[in-house]
Amino acid sequence: MASPRLVIDGEVERAREFSIGDLASLAAGQQISDVSAIEPNRRGRGIWLSGLLQAVGAKPSATHVALHASADDFHASVPLAAVADRAFVIYALGDGPLPASAGGPFRFFIRDHAACQTAEVDECANVKFVDRIELTVGPGRDNRPRDEAEHAKLHGK
Repeated sequence: MASPRLVIDGEVERAREFSIGDLASLAAGQQISDVSAIEPNRRGRGIWLSGLLQAVGAKPSATHVALHASADDFHASVPLAAVADRAFVIYALGDGPLPASAGGPFRFFIRDHAACQTAEVDECANVKFVDRIELTVGPGRDNRPRDEAEHAKLHGK
């Protein structure tokens, strides 16, 4: 089985594919060695979205970040300015990759999403199984639930 890759493209200077090792080798100041220190109900190692944006050279034209999870065909788009300094990607647990049972291989998480103070950033913007992050001009693809009934159906409630 091929090692998982996280693609970051769209409104960037350098579209890239990152392996878990690539993510781990990015700037130490952007790494989160223990996600539970930031978000007590989460575990693993991660990297701040701001570090990923630096690595690909986010263009000033980018206004939104679209999160794509091909494993379950889930997509969410949120304003970049609202999450740039709050979001991170969890990529490892212990000495291995983040397992699917924890939303891996890559899980996008926005700490304290309510503090973003925009309706576009909700709990469903914390996306499991992410394999592509796309920077867009204007909102990107988004198939999140729009009401409580859709939300309950998505989560099997």
